Amino acid sequence: MQRITITLPDTLCAELDSFVAARRYDNRSEAVRDLLRAGLRDSAQGPETSEAMGVLSYVYDHDTRDLARRLMHHHHDHHALSVTTSHVHLDHDTCLETAILRGPVAALRAYADGVLGQRGVMHGNLFLIPIEARRHTHDHGTGPQSPHEHLHVKDSF
Repeated sequence: MQRITITLPDTLCAELDSFVAARRYDNRSEAVRDLLRAGLRDSAQGPETSEAMGVLSYVYDHDTRDLARRLMHHHHDHHALSVTTSHVHLDHDTCLETAILRGPVAALRAYADGVLGQRGVMHGNLFLIPIEARRHTHDHGTGPQSPHEHLHVKDSF
């Protein structure tokens, strides 16, 4: 077994201690090992070429030097993955953004990593939903039938 050292802000360390107590772990190391396993398991979902919808949510400090500009450029550089975004001001310094994405799993993960790895991004998560596109021909009540794509949620990747 290897020993590593990490540095945590006081508030995060207090949350970890509360988690340890609530779940009745013997120590912090056991809790961190379980949390790390869960995080690695969650990040491993889906083959890299599978098609997915992604929900990327993150909180950031908009006063962090050049962060808003860097995020905007990142979004523009990957505009083909973006379906829509939402921006909420939580207070004078903090914003919550969500981005609905569509594309190959590898591209969605790379997009999320580019956002979540920025200095000033405090919290974030990418949730992936496996999908497949199917062509259909039917009437939507607006005229003749036309072929078009529908997205179907799959049970798994």
